[in-house]
This record gives sequence, structure tokens and C-alpha cells, in this order.
Amino acid sequence: MRHPLLALLAKEPAHGYELKQSLEAIFGSAYPSPNIGQIYVTLNRLEKDGYVRSVDVEQSNRPNKKVYYLTAAGREALEQWIDEPTEGPRVRDEFFMKLILAPMTGLSDPMALINRQRRHYLSLMRELNELAERTDPANRVALLLIEGAMLHLQADLDWLERCQEELT
Repeated sequence: MRHPLLALLAKEPAHGYELKQSLEAIFGSAYPSPNIGQIYVTLNRLEKDGYVRSVDVEQSNRPNKKVYYLTAAGREALEQWIDEPTEGPRVRDEFFMKLILAPMTGLSDPMALINRQRRHYLSLMRELNELAERTDPANRVALLLIEGAMLHLQADLDWLERCQEELT
């Protein structure tokens, strides 16, 4: 949550609720809506770390609001985050550990685990398809996010097939 908030503040100063609304507008329903409490906790940590500063803005009919601004240190942290490659494939996969270790316990056989995991992935794929159908076609960002998740799931389904071939 830290870096997306820094990115939004690089565009313009904002208060917590505006940041929440921006994230929702950009990513739509494809990305879980952030909890406003989480946003304010993160903003407080960012301020403590020197990445943002806040100013109380007086409002006539409401309580004052805190507007956050990106600092030079925040911009530097954001640039570093943007320039760093994102984590790649995971070698330490929890499902694979279950697949290999559970049969040793006598609690499950590989095919039962593979079939259960396949049903789970297919259920997730259906949910993503439904989400894509409900998403505004003009929101290309949300649709790309959904498509990426679907492609990852398809790769996981293909990998399950490969595991089934090798282990049975």
C-alpha cells in the first residue's frame, strides 16, 4: 500500500479518502478496495519515515482535514520502487509442498490434492470471468489486471496437469 499511495501523491497532494477514491477509480472492482483505516495507518507511517508531510486544512462546515504531500525522500523511494524488478515466479510453493509431503503422511493422495486444487482454480477463474463481465469496458486498467490474474491461473492449471503427469 505504501508505494501506490506515494505514486498518487506524486501526481498531487490529497487526503486519505481522496487517495482511497483514486485507487478505486483507477483499478475498479478488479482490485480489492483498500480499507480507509489501512490508508491512514500507512500515511502515518510514511510521514514518520519522512516520505510524506501533512498539513491541516481548515474546512468551514466540517472538521479540518489532513492533506498529504510527497517529500523529496518519498519521491526517491517511489523512483527506487518503480525501477526495481518485481518478484518473479515462486519456487517455494505451498501447494507443491502439500502435494509432495501429504502422501507421506497417509492423509491424502496426489490425485485428490491435484483435483481439489484444480476445482479451486477453476472456481477462481469463473469469478474472474464474472468480474470481467461486470467491469466497465472503458476501464482498461481493471480489465488488464483481471486478464493478468486469469493468465496466471491458466498457467497454474497447466502446471497442475504437468504435476499429474509426473506424479501418477
